[in-house]
Amino acid sequence: MLLGDPAGLSLLAGRVFVADNLRFMVDSNVGSLARWLRMLGYDSLFFDSGHDSLMIAIALSENRVVITRDREIVRRREVARGQLKVVLITSDLPEQQMRQLVETLNLDCQSKPFSLCLECNRPLEERDRQQVKDLVPAYVFQTQSQFRQCPACRRIYWRGSHWQAMNQRIEGFRQG
Repeated sequence: MLLGDPAGLSLLAGRVFVADNLRFMVDSNVGSLARWLRMLGYDSLFFDSGHDSLMIAIALSENRVVITRDREIVRRREVARGQLKVVLITSDLPEQQMRQLVETLNLDCQSKPFSLCLECNRPLEERDRQQVKDLVPAYVFQTQSQFRQCPACRRIYWRGSHWQAMNQRIEGFRQG
């Protein structure tokens, strides 16, 4: 359910939102969605301070869509006036929550997947094999040819079996 859209959902009809169009503020009550959205390439801040006013202020100043299960947030005047977009998540299950987001916002699951760090939300940078030789397990170095690294937390990513499993789950979000 998308709230804070005074023009109604008709503005969303037929529009596909790609990772460059939307930025999210993910409330702690749906925290696992931050990683999933980052996996799809969507800039997603995880908010866990517990102060709704601060979360709303950041979301407003950075033009972010708030994702929450907190019904009190949707009753705030910023939402009623259409200043703040909020997606009220209805399920307790993370995969159903992602399906709801994909369906409600018509998210493009393939525009920029695996382009952000899952931990700190920073854009990943390409690395050649020699740059990561001493940073990844020997088997990974021998079997993989493409690597990406987060410039902030230094975490390294490659397209191994875990990547394949995540890709299958992403495909499940698109198919509903």
